[in-house]
Amino acid sequence: MSATDLITITGLVARGHHGVLAHERRDGQDFVVDAEVELDTRAAAATDDLGRSIHYGELATALADAVRAEPVDLLETLAERLARICLADERAVAVRVVVHKPQAPIPETFADVAVTVRRTRAQVYPGARDGVLALGSNLGDRAATLAAAVRELAGVDGLEALAVSPVVETDPVLAPGSPAQPEYLNAVVAVRSTLTPEALLAACLAVERAHGRERRVRWAARTLDVDVVSYGGLVLDTPDLVLPHARAATRAFVLAPWAALDPGAELPLPGGATRRVADLLAGLPPEAVAGVRPRPDIVLAPPAARPAPDRGTPTQPPTRLPTRPPAEEALP
Repeated sequence: MSATDLITITGLVARGHHGVLAHERRDGQDFVVDAEVELDTRAAAATDDLGRSIHYGELATALADAVRAEPVDLLETLAERLARICLADERAVAVRVVVHKPQAPIPETFADVAVTVRRTRAQVYPGARDGVLALGSNLGDRAATLAAAVRELAGVDGLEALAVSPVVETDPVLAPGSPAQPEYLNAVVAVRSTLTPEALLAACLAVERAHGRERRVRWAARTLDVDVVSYGGLVLDTPDLVLPHARAATRAFVLAPWAALDPGAELPLPGGATRRVADLLAGLPPEAVAGVRPRPDIVLAPPAARPAPDRGTPTQPPTRLPTRPPAEEALP
């Protein structure tokens, strides 16, 4: 695919810490980015409406932020990251990105080193799926942990955090004979992603591990849960991943924030049926619903720098699926 119109940003300078050498990671250096986005600008020109084009100021800021984000070894990886950001807007048809490293550690006289990539939107976003992730925490600074988890999920390449539900506080679901636990903070995140289901789960488990999650005792207190509740209507049953989540339909701490976020949301059920999340919540025992209390004083939101749908983002997800202990399941 191609378009005859271009939005071009040239010579964008941002400091990053990319490279394979220790001093590059430690000291950082300036990188220079050129981006040439192909699109059709006729609708914007005819209406004089910025909303029908790509906001080059916001795009420039997003690209600079991506250079300043998590370090990578290769210019090729950084260029791919930037191309995904340019193609996050559905109006973008293709992009040509050049990443310059004028201070590259080369023991010769040179003017510049650069990597150039061209990507189409069809290549980068072959088919995004909408999904819902459930977050929970009952150890440590619960609110700060959930806020950090949202940011980190939004930083996964190929995963966009579209919206976050209101936060609720819930009584823990305990196994018989289990010791008492602190109350949970829970929320759900609406996402859109091009990741495979397995890669999405791997990314969620990586965020859990980053917050010290340990899986030793089933239904034990935990610093962080990040569970895949539903993903693009997929039905899966593997040792590592069951979709939709096997117990989501009976858990008020998932259904209540989800219904608050999207009153019309539906959850696929085994056998191919679907039920409205609000109806599932209404059908739970009163004591289960009573254990969910709104916390309007805690507000979570996707990062403001990521407004466009389908946005690719800096951090690379894990390439291998971490093993989930078979006796441990994250969502009680």
